[in-house]
Amino acid sequence: MKNYFLTIAATAILFSAGCQSKSQPNTDTGTTSQQDSTNATPATDQSPSKTIDISKIKVADAKTILARKQVPVLCYHQIRDWRAKDSKTAKDYIVPVDVFKAQIKMLADSGYHTILADQLYDYLNNGTALPSKPIVLTFDDTDLDQYTIAEPTMKKYGFKGIFFVMTVSIGRPNYMSKAQIKDLSDKGNDVQSHTWDHQNVKKYQGKDWEIQIDKPTKTLEEITGKNIQHFAYPFGLWNPEAIPELKKRGFKSAFILSTKRDENNPLFTIRRIIASGYWTPKTLSNSIKNSF
Repeated sequence: MKNYFLTIAATAILFSAGCQSKSQPNTDTGTTSQQDSTNATPATDQSPSKTIDISKIKVADAKTILARKQVPVLCYHQIRDWRAKDSKTAKDYIVPVDVFKAQIKMLADSGYHTILADQLYDYLNNGTALPSKPIVLTFDDTDLDQYTIAEPTMKKYGFKGIFFVMTVSIGRPNYMSKAQIKDLSDKGNDVQSHTWDHQNVKKYQGKDWEIQIDKPTKTLEEITGKNIQHFAYPFGLWNPEAIPELKKRGFKSAFILSTKRDENNPLFTIRRIIASGYWTPKTLSNSIKNSF
């Protein structure tokens, strides 16, 4: 725990960076946080979220899951116009408003249909049929523009998204409130887990699992009134040791970024590609076809 609090203090200056770390195979990214982490660490005297024995859920063998055609999954972060201070790298993760709207329009015009986490799970695990040209739209980090811009834009085309919430940010300036998160859920979007404050899962020890996973799960279930069963790894980074921890906590799937799926646990290494702020609708269309 001592190391954990030192990490929180050290990462305060990096909080505004978002998920701006491209995942590389077997690369151990340093522990960072998404915004000023001056809020106190959640109390540790509460009971952790419920534990579910995943072994009692019938899961298809990995070979069967890997043989199914991958469904395209896009990952978005900030939806806002670029600023002079934004770095070249940051602009990959910041999609200007008009660019985002053009990308979503392209998806609709191309005949894509959005699906949510349980639908993707049922397809991968059970072979359940999906609509034609399925696609998954995911949003990380709880940014307010996802509520004010992304959701209304998707709604125009009948699209829904998965919002992976980092609970430390809830109610802070430029981030979503509890009421807004509940509204997203009530409108038929998915609200799922993205840890408490975006620490690298590969570094978790002891109480970290309670702080970063159990308590955020409880918080999101209290806000939405729904089970939280899907997870996105911060930075897309994971290790084999994390998967049984997620399974015993009742998670059915977890999302990485564009690296290779795990041959033994494909449901816990579902691939996503970051929709770059540099991409035209045509570039995005080509990237979807080439990546999945």
